Amino acid sequence: MALLHCKGVIFLTGKGENLKKNQQLKKRKKILYELMCCKEYEPMRARDLAVLLQIPSGKREELHKVLDILLKEGKVTISKRGKYEAVRKPEKDRRKQTEKQEKKEKTGLGYKKGHVYTGTFISHPRGFGFVEIPGEEERQDIFIPEEQVGRALHGDTVQVTVQKEEKNGRRCEGAVTRILEHGIEEIVGTYEQSAGFGFAVPDNQRFARDIFIPQGKAMEAEDGDKVLVKIKDYGRGGKSPEGIVTEILGKPGEKGVDVLCVAKSYDLPMEFPEKVANQAQRVKETLNEGDFYGREDLRDVVMVTIDGEDAKDLDDAVSLTKENGLYHLGVHIADVSNYVQYSSALDREALKRGTSVYLVDRVIPMLPKKLSNGICSLNAGEDRLALSCLMDINEKGKIVSHRIVETVIRVNERMTYTDVKKILLGEDEAVTEKYRELVPMLLEMGELSGLLRKRRKKRGAIDFDFPESKIRLDDSGKPVEIYPYEQNVATRLIEDFMLAANETVAEEYALLGLPFVYRTHDTPDGEKMEAVLEMVHQAGVKVKKAKEEISPKEVQKILKELEGMECEPFFARLLLRSMKQARYTTQCSGHFGLAAKYYCHFTSPIRRYPDLQIHRIIKEHLRGKMTEAKIRHYAEILEEVAGQSSAMERRAEEVERETVKMKKAEFMKQHIGEVMEGTISGVTEWGLYVELPNTVEGLVHVNSMRDDYYTYEKEKYRFVGDMTKKVYSMGQKVKVRVEQADIATKTVDFSLERED
Repeated sequence: MALLHCKGVIFLTGKGENLKKNQQLKKRKKILYELMCCKEYEPMRARDLAVLLQIPSGKREELHKVLDILLKEGKVTISKRGKYEAVRKPEKDRRKQTEKQEKKEKTGLGYKKGHVYTGTFISHPRGFGFVEIPGEEERQDIFIPEEQVGRALHGDTVQVTVQKEEKNGRRCEGAVTRILEHGIEEIVGTYEQSAGFGFAVPDNQRFARDIFIPQGKAMEAEDGDKVLVKIKDYGRGGKSPEGIVTEILGKPGEKGVDVLCVAKSYDLPMEFPEKVANQAQRVKETLNEGDFYGREDLRDVVMVTIDGEDAKDLDDAVSLTKENGLYHLGVHIADVSNYVQYSSALDREALKRGTSVYLVDRVIPMLPKKLSNGICSLNAGEDRLALSCLMDINEKGKIVSHRIVETVIRVNERMTYTDVKKILLGEDEAVTEKYRELVPMLLEMGELSGLLRKRRKKRGAIDFDFPESKIRLDDSGKPVEIYPYEQNVATRLIEDFMLAANETVAEEYALLGLPFVYRTHDTPDGEKMEAVLEMVHQAGVKVKKAKEEISPKEVQKILKELEGMECEPFFARLLLRSMKQARYTTQCSGHFGLAAKYYCHFTSPIRRYPDLQIHRIIKEHLRGKMTEAKIRHYAEILEEVAGQSSAMERRAEEVERETVKMKKAEFMKQHIGEVMEGTISGVTEWGLYVELPNTVEGLVHVNSMRDDYYTYEKEKYRFVGDMTKKVYSMGQKVKVRVEQADIATKTVDFSLERED
């Protein structure tokens, strides 16, 4: 690789060790700075620099010292993600930076020296940090050198005084002058016993200080136990923070302790408060005739639930008939709001949780199981209360009329995606015979699903069909199998019907002008999308590059052009990442990814709070009780509902992702040394990312590619051997050897297997 031709090898080999100390330091600074000024260099973390330059672990502290000195001298900058780059840039980049700086000065952007700002402190494991200022997306975060951090801890709300303004590419620097509020109250860590006291070493490396545990405050935790600690004193002067152990989570290696630690570190509630549990226990388990008053009786309508084999909270059922070319589709959703009254203990806890969380070894439900798996679950053969969206759809897949009504239903059959798939594709005669009375309806459902999907695609809806990772654990909680779980005709069928209901409900209530919670997905940021389109263009795909906003249909066309190309998975993911995240809002601004003008979440009130909330609004309207007072009430509370639900959804996604990565690393630890075939899924200046058929992704570091020097061609996303001219590029099949799997960092390292 071209970067390795720089003088960095002197840094590694120890040449010049006989020089005086200051001469040696000067030389190493020059070497590292010149490396960062190389044309091919892209910002990277210290550990990646060490790997790139093949610095042995015993020498890496010297690298950190040199980086810290360059940082203080202003020759390099560091991002909040810990990536280093040289301040001096090529002329073109310098011009861009100057223009950006002038623009900031003209528009009043940029933090002013001596001014005080309030924000959130984000700590780095090496001691320095950043302060994020809310509402200042146009500005960079303020860099806080280690000596200016004071007593601030990760997540604290702080006041920061600017000491150096942003200039010539250098990030604005400041000093924490006051801590307004501590952001972290509990820490998950490992208990270390000492004579008469102990310490908790935090799992979160950003929380850089151990917690002192006084004698008698450890709940009899033993050395090495994983514990939850409540911080009582954040420390002053030279004192460490002090806390008490509130829960012993278990010993490392015990079943479920690893996942529990991750869940607790994200403050996920594992148990329901006593008041909530008691309220759930008082909910009756059966219905009587009085519960049906004012509801449409659909118990004679044939309907089914279609879910995964292990699902227990069944909140949607579907029915279908067809006559005179018109499909009559019913989407029937559990009426959870009948049992969870507004502002009750159950409701407050549901809002606090926001969503159910699906981890690799457990579900953390939004509602107690007495409700979610009982009276609210649409179990076959049981009378249940529902909200039904009844739609009439023509043979072009257009919804021509609809009704939203309160109903009582009785599901005929609890079906699985696996069996419905076999029926629709004619794969299993025995399964088809078992459900022979339902087969005609299911086949018509398959027809309608295709029509709805075709119509949605025609208007420009984007389909990112990435397989999910499924992890099978043994009885001790160890991963024994990881495999991709892709959508099939049955999962798509339910998705198509749920999308139709969600759009229909959203359109009706948007046109009514009532307060409501919508699911919105904004148009992508122009600059981000422009950069991705440039990359796609360089890969040989025709794209319409323009300054104007891109449309969903244009993204769909690009994905169509990419189909079958080796780089398809990489660019599909890149396009997805360039888009904004969907969120809950009180304004109906549309859904970019679905190319839908109206969209909401109506179909999962057991596991999503926004669905539960809009069910209340729908029922108030259907019953003629939406008074001016009620309208004002909903207008007042829905902003909080939308914001809280979006935040809890992000938390759930993050903890789900972290536990999957952890189990993948644990699984691959059992396969160290094995050779496997994979596909190059990413190419960066520090190596190749390779994805195995089981969805595990690992990194081939450049320093392990020893058969040649490789040049990284950024524009083409590939490495080319200087002598052999061997090429490694996106989508290419390669054989790799599993070198390392780190459960703590949740990463996997590969090396390329030599070709014969």
